[in-house]
Amino acid sequence: MMSSRTQDADGASIRFSDHTLDKATKAKVTLENYYSNLVTQYGERKQRLAKLEAQLKDESLSEAQRQEKRLQHAQKETEYLRLKRLRLGVEDFEALKVIGRGAFGEVRLVQKKDTGHVYAMKVLRKADMLEKEQVAHVRAERDVLVEADHQWVVKMYYSFQDQVNLYLIMEFLPGGDMMTLLMKKDTLSEEGTQFYISETALAIDSIHKLGFIHRDIKPDNLLLDARGHLKLSDFGLCTGLKKSHRTDFYRDLSQAKPSDFIGTCASPMDSKRRAESWKRNRRALAYSTVGTPDYIAPEVFLQTGYGPACDWWSLGVIMYEMLMGYPPFCSDNPQDTYRKVMNWRETLIFPPEIPISEEAKETIINFCCEADRRLGSQRGLEDLKSVPFFRGVDWEHIRERPAAIPVEVRSIDDTSNFDEFPDVSLEIPSAPIPQGGEIAKDWVFINYTYKRFEVRNLE
Repeated sequence: MMSSRTQDADGASIRFSDHTLDKATKAKVTLENYYSNLVTQYGERKQRLAKLEAQLKDESLSEAQRQEKRLQHAQKETEYLRLKRLRLGVEDFEALKVIGRGAFGEVRLVQKKDTGHVYAMKVLRKADMLEKEQVAHVRAERDVLVEADHQWVVKMYYSFQDQVNLYLIMEFLPGGDMMTLLMKKDTLSEEGTQFYISETALAIDSIHKLGFIHRDIKPDNLLLDARGHLKLSDFGLCTGLKKSHRTDFYRDLSQAKPSDFIGTCASPMDSKRRAESWKRNRRALAYSTVGTPDYIAPEVFLQTGYGPACDWWSLGVIMYEMLMGYPPFCSDNPQDTYRKVMNWRETLIFPPEIPISEEAKETIINFCCEADRRLGSQRGLEDLKSVPFFRGVDWEHIRERPAAIPVEVRSIDDTSNFDEFPDVSLEIPSAPIPQGGEIAKDWVFINYTYKRFEVRNLE
């Protein structure tokens, strides 16, 4: 067992065991984390107070009314402080239904017992996160959801952990996801495609302005709210211009084995059979450990450097799938998908049996091209506004307009737009605390807990 040495005042050698060094490091980081959080919280309180004072200047209020608003703000700050001190746990929520399943956990519809409010609870198993080296990915998701308080991003209200799992408590979007919608509809009209691609573009642009690159834009991660409008989710592979998370998740697939991925669809077949094959395998593909490579930009595969433009490539692939019924590079195995993506100049083909407008075709081609001339790569959303396919889009008010496909929601806990998961227990998975391993796991996930300031206003 390796040990470290130092010297005492008399020059004698003192040995420290790995256990002692580990405990000292944990204590150091815990203290640094504690005081760093205090500084951050103080800064956030100052920002909220400054925002309030700026609002009071703009309003035609009497001094008495201003004082009343200041008092209300102070009370909310006190409530928030009390909320942060509360130790939130699984026992505070009642599980209603399993609505999603992934490689590392599940998503459940839950109800908070003290308020009756309904949320989506994402449960991630710590052991799986550690075994599959996903710690940086779940940290990325938590960090982005904390920072991205935006109408185009799924809102997170709480995050916490116990000895077995990590928990993200997020807003429940009853419209389901775009993958399910596409499987129901086969293809969308150009008008419907314009609507959803426009909203996705607004969502992508909003996270790029925060300095993040999503890297995993695909139909599974486009959720629909009760009115049928879109929000971006699943930031586990998000990397940023401001934050440094691991970026080696996507390895060069030219070296991948067929067993690494679930097959998608065979190459030599007509578009109808290809769409049927794609749909047949799509569900399993969504739940696999690695996921689907079909939406990944070529520069991400190469790992020689990429920027926000990779998200615009993914948008072009989704647009193709909406109009054709399957993504442009789907193949029987990951090597073929990789080769098709890398040779997109030859493999991006539009089958004549599915006619689409020249405007739509040109838009897809301008998304799926070289990164430096890709649509969206220069000025973000501004690049799209002059494109003929997006003619007539009310970019400023699209979210207030009716959605292309209305969503029917009968109650606050309506899950009819989600898959059934009869093989997954409704009970939130738990297990006996492993001997000797629990401290290390908590150490890895330090500072994961979060509570949103605005939550008291919403409940």
